[in-house]
Amino acid sequence: MAKESTGKKGNKATAKSEPKLIARFLEIVERVGNALPHPATLFALFAAGVVVLSWIAAQFDLSVTHPGTGETIRPVNLLSVDGLHRIITEMVDNFTGFAPLGVVLVAMLGIGIAESSGLIGSVLRLLVISAPRRLITFVVVFSGVLSNAASEVGYVLLVPLGAIIFLAIGRHPIAGLAAAFAGVSGGYSANLVLGTVDPLLAGLSQEAAQIVDPGYLVNPACNWYFMIASTFLIAAAGTWVTERIVIPRLGEYRGSQKPEELRQLTAEERRGLKYALVATVILIAIVLWGLIPENGFLRNPEDGSILHSPFMKGIVTFIFISAAVTGIAYGIGARTIRNDSDVMKGMGKAMERLGLYLVLCFFAAQFVAYFKWTNLGLIIAVEGAELLRASGLGAIPLMIAFVIFSAFSNMFMGSASAKWAILAPVFIPMFMLLGFAPELVQVAYRIGDSVTNIISPMMSYFALIVAFVEQYDENAGIGTVIATMLPYTIVFLLSWIVLFSLWMLLGIPVGPGADLFIN
Repeated sequence: MAKESTGKKGNKATAKSEPKLIARFLEIVERVGNALPHPATLFALFAAGVVVLSWIAAQFDLSVTHPGTGETIRPVNLLSVDGLHRIITEMVDNFTGFAPLGVVLVAMLGIGIAESSGLIGSVLRLLVISAPRRLITFVVVFSGVLSNAASEVGYVLLVPLGAIIFLAIGRHPIAGLAAAFAGVSGGYSANLVLGTVDPLLAGLSQEAAQIVDPGYLVNPACNWYFMIASTFLIAAAGTWVTERIVIPRLGEYRGSQKPEELRQLTAEERRGLKYALVATVILIAIVLWGLIPENGFLRNPEDGSILHSPFMKGIVTFIFISAAVTGIAYGIGARTIRNDSDVMKGMGKAMERLGLYLVLCFFAAQFVAYFKWTNLGLIIAVEGAELLRASGLGAIPLMIAFVIFSAFSNMFMGSASAKWAILAPVFIPMFMLLGFAPELVQVAYRIGDSVTNIISPMMSYFALIVAFVEQYDENAGIGTVIATMLPYTIVFLLSWIVLFSLWMLLGIPVGPGADLFIN
């Protein structure tokens, strides 16, 4: 019987009946991914490799003609006295001037306050617990998407909470876990608000775009319009997959875990949320006061525009201020913040988690700088652009091909920023020379990077998700998680490609001041 095959024994039988080809493929993916060095080590090797390649390219006297300026571009040899001097004297500047570094540190300082005060956790619990039962799946996926604005909070809080909620209402807990995981990780490139990943990727895109155009700027909100639309698309698609595919496949839960009573918000937590709401309203009023009048103090003082205003250029500052102010307001109301030391501890805790990120940024900054100095990025971009132009593929097929390439590469390297630091210096200049805006290329990358997060063993939180699943099925493993999440990957990919194609056909900007094409 179908229901009888869904308990522990049934799950084991299902795992054994998985096609051997798929199992073999997943084994290869896991083995290749595990064999890769740490991302920071990879960037150190890449930086050294660029230096060697610059010498090789210089021996062959390669050259291309810049399509914009007509200038002849030749490789610059870093294995020379001048190159060595530049590497030595500019190493510190490469690191401190690395665009993604400062913006992420500043944003995380504010988000650290909001997280340590309990604001983020309370908001997520309120969203899920207060939802009508018939909307619970949608709310779980939707909350997962929203949670990725605060980095890893969704993984450690909402994913296990999704399982607890589903079990409490008599549904299979792994289905609730899968729905939350799909929103948190599969919907990583969707949100209604800007998070830490937006300035990070925008900084890398800007560094890459300046290989072709040294004055090109990419603002952190450059994908915001597309992200907002994607939030509702992913929430709807995730709900459909959960209800129509995952829940029927899992059937009735027969495990040993007993339902827990969902803890409602305490009086202190509710008071904290009221304080945070008041703070949010005040912040919004101040921003509107600065933007709505033609001579508003947050507009561009020269032409009165919003697009090139201090507000848009300083969006990371507003992320920091908003998270910090609302976090402090919540902490005062909920009595989780009693003095200034509690605020500083929250900021310090956020910085503690960025130790490895700083190491990664140091080596990534050297790699990006060397790549730019050698002109190899521009040479590859020009030659690659000619190859793509000769292929005869239209704009949409080219972008879809890049989405699929990004999705595939994510199976072997889980870090979104690490991959983009490698791919952006090659693909952004290449597509810019074909007339595609860096902001559009970044959207295509983010789609591909998101959809395979939930089936990639290389994703940093994948082991944690496996551990969560094992709490409800002792026979579960990596194959169980991937088999459960694969339908989300397929549906998310197809849905996002359709939205992306329509977006390009209609010519809608992907964000403020972010047109799809450039001259």
